[in-house]
Order: sequence, then C-alpha cells, then structure tokens
Amino acid sequence: MTSPTPIVPPQAVAGRALVLVVAIMCFLACLAVGGLALVSSAARDWQLDISREITIQVKPQDGVPLEPQLQKAMTIARDTAGIRNVRLMSDRDSAKLLEPWLGSGLDLGALPVPRLIVIELSDPEAADLKGLRTRLQREVDNAVLDDHSVWSGRLRTMAGAMVAAGVTVVVLVLVAMVLSVVFATRAAMAGNKDVIEVLHFVGAEDRFIAKEFQRHFLMMGLKGGAIGGAAALVSFLLADWFTRETPGLALSDQAHALFGGFAVGLEGYAGALVVVGVVAGLTALTSRWTVRSYLRQLE
Repeated sequence: MTSPTPIVPPQAVAGRALVLVVAIMCFLACLAVGGLALVSSAARDWQLDISREITIQVKPQDGVPLEPQLQKAMTIARDTAGIRNVRLMSDRDSAKLLEPWLGSGLDLGALPVPRLIVIELSDPEAADLKGLRTRLQREVDNAVLDDHSVWSGRLRTMAGAMVAAGVTVVVLVLVAMVLSVVFATRAAMAGNKDVIEVLHFVGAEDRFIAKEFQRHFLMMGLKGGAIGGAAALVSFLLADWFTRETPGLALSDQAHALFGGFAVGLEGYAGALVVVGVVAGLTALTSRWTVRSYLRQLE
C-alpha cells in the first residue's frame, strides 16, 4: 500500500535552500549565545576577584616618616572584621606596576609615589569596609582606601552592554530566519496553488492543510537547526582546543587573559541546544501561521 503524496514536495530545490539558510542562521545564533555565556562567566569571575581584594594607598608627606604610617594602616586593617590577609607591596612590585608608564630602573625613593597595602577579604559581605575607611581617615594621614567599586561598576556596565548586544544579535538573526520561512512558505504555496485551492473548496479543513505545511517545514527546521547547531558546537570545541594547545600565541594569551580560557561551559552548550529547538519551532509555527493567513484570504 502506497503512502499518500504530500502536498509539499520534500525534495524541492527551494526546500534545500531554506535548510541552508536555517543552518546559517542557527549557526550565527548559537555563536552569539556561546559568546554571551563566555562573557557572562568571565564577568562573574572578574567581579569575584575584584570584590575579594582591596588596597590602601598611603601617600608620602614632607617631614613625616612613611614607615610608621604604613605599619599603623596595616594594624588597623588586621583589626577589621572580614580581613584574611594584609601585606605591604614591596618597592620592586610597585616599580613593576609603574614600569609601563615610567620605564624600568625607577628609584621610588626619589619620587612621591604612594605605597600600597594589599588586603584580601575572607568574606566581602561581612568585611567592615566602612569602619576601616573611617579609622584610616581619622588615624592615618593621607591614607586612601580603594575598594575598586568604580572598576566593578564599569565592569558590570560593560558586561551588561555586551550581553544586550548579544541578545540583540540573536533576536535579529531569528527575525531574519522567520522572514525567510515566510517567503519560502509562500513560494511553496504558489507552486502548489491549484492543489491547495481544490482541497480548500472541496471541504478540506484549513487545519489539515496547515498541518501538512507545518510538518514539512518542521523537518526542514530540525535539519537546518541540527546542522547549524552541530557546526557551532564543533567551533566551540575547536576554539577551546586551539587556545589550550597554542600557549604563547598572542591570540591564545589574550583569550586566557580576558576569559581565563575559551571554554563556553555548560551554559553555552545548553544554550546552543535551546537555540536549535527554538529555530525548529519557529520554522514550523511561522509556516503554519503563513498558510492559515493565506487560506483565510480564499474564504
């Protein structure tokens, strides 16, 4: 017994072209989602690192010995709740920090360079930074506490802007894919106009006709989404492997410096799979809506 002939030819050239378009759109959307996961993870790590370390700057004053001021500031810091470790940055480390701007071979004793005290917090939430700042202002001249809140705020703003840009890219890609499906559905209906009109006028339900198109485009959406999603997952794995296997290369070093690696993590892979499902679902629903809209015009 032969199966009934489908309304939409499964091997049409336009259908193969649509699969390719859907695959490309899905690939781009998955790349954007993976990039979002990478940036979000890196931003969380950056903020965690920043929030667990603060510094005290003690500026030198004419006629006032600096060493007693440093020791007093360190004692106040150690007496503050939530502090894990307090250490004075050496002249050598301070010179390294200034080397990109002032060059090597600096004599810090001849320059009014502030000395830095690095403080590690055991619990950023429990640390009494307000009390520490108040005591420093009262007991240590020219001591300034820097909790890096300005940099943390800028980091959150930058990460938020990048996430918003990524979401915008994903939305635009999906919108472009929906428009492509609309045109492809209309082209399929135009190629089968006589069959559709006959079915419609002999009493075939709109739901049956729309279901046929929906099934056809769902399969194309799944096929294109699977191809694009698989290509994106392979790209993620290759990028991670490349950055790990090429240490010393400028691109790999920059990726490690910014992101701590190029692994998108579980969030990125899960997001790519979700995109594949969304692409297939949108393809099917868009074709169904387009067909039903066309059939309503025949009534």
